[in-house]
Amino acid sequence: MDMSEIRLTHGLRALRGEIRMNESMKKYTSWRAGGEAERLYIPADLADLAQFIRGLPEDEPVYMVGLGSNLLVRDGGVRGTVVVLHARLNDLRLEQHDEHEGLIVAGAGVACAKVARFAALHSLAGAEFLAGIPGTVGGALAMNAGCYGAETWGVVEHVQILNRAGQLRERLPGDYEIGYRHVMLKLESVTRDQKGGNPSGEEWFVGGGFRLLRGEDAASRKKIKELLARRISTQPLNLPNAGSVFRNPPGDHAARLIESCGLKGFRAGGAMVSFKHANFIVNTGDATAAEIEAVIAAVRETVKEKAGIELVQEVRIIGSSHESSQIQKSATDNLIGDDRS
Repeated sequence: MDMSEIRLTHGLRALRGEIRMNESMKKYTSWRAGGEAERLYIPADLADLAQFIRGLPEDEPVYMVGLGSNLLVRDGGVRGTVVVLHARLNDLRLEQHDEHEGLIVAGAGVACAKVARFAALHSLAGAEFLAGIPGTVGGALAMNAGCYGAETWGVVEHVQILNRAGQLRERLPGDYEIGYRHVMLKLESVTRDQKGGNPSGEEWFVGGGFRLLRGEDAASRKKIKELLARRISTQPLNLPNAGSVFRNPPGDHAARLIESCGLKGFRAGGAMVSFKHANFIVNTGDATAAEIEAVIAAVRETVKEKAGIELVQEVRIIGSSHESSQIQKSATDNLIGDDRS
């Protein structure tokens, strides 16, 4: 489907957003690597996004992207449509506030760190940890992002979703199964939604309401400053990365396991396991998505072989590539031939 066909399916009323064809995803992902999106849409606002979704064919693959952290787009590119939410779904407001608590409502495109600062500005406590999450509200809701002992859904009162039928709805935490880096709509909610005009059951987070307790703005600002300083001192923020690559296994840390297997500094082309934080893979300047994926595969295989633990991937990988499997084999062969222990 080309640009004219997309506009035709949306009827006479023109879309207000911007459609880009064969757009490189490098500038939309924090790894600064990967192929092209067949189509990329930047909506004007939430209403425009809903109209756009309503006009798409039911079988059109759709991917929502915020800051592009926690995401790898393969070098072969992405078939379908990528929707970029950052800086467009950016509503951020204080909806309720009294002497005990407050409710902050944020769009999916708002950076998590901005929510943390906004809460502190209004003397609300409990959102400080969001300053340590390098993504947007939409992504944080989708994976229950967290850091330093706190998780996104711990402060969620409600969420707003957009379904495949282009309908906007509000959901409560009780509609979901929520766990460590895991959020899934309960089966009964999916069934109810399918009967309500969304046959595919597919939907995306477009906003959320965060219930926070009243606190001291100075204390919140101090905590945010401490969390950011800790992040700077422990993470390789000077090089393109996607944050933590693997989930922490129960009772342990992925970074410790990776380091114990001697994998700091292991690389394939321009992709390398960070010396500063072993659960980060950095782009040293010219990494391809295939090289990054090869390092991910080699790390997972080595940790399983040496530590007996199967690391679960936290980053999402989308798209296609004809060369990644061969590069992965080469990277693994190099690792097997190395004397790392």
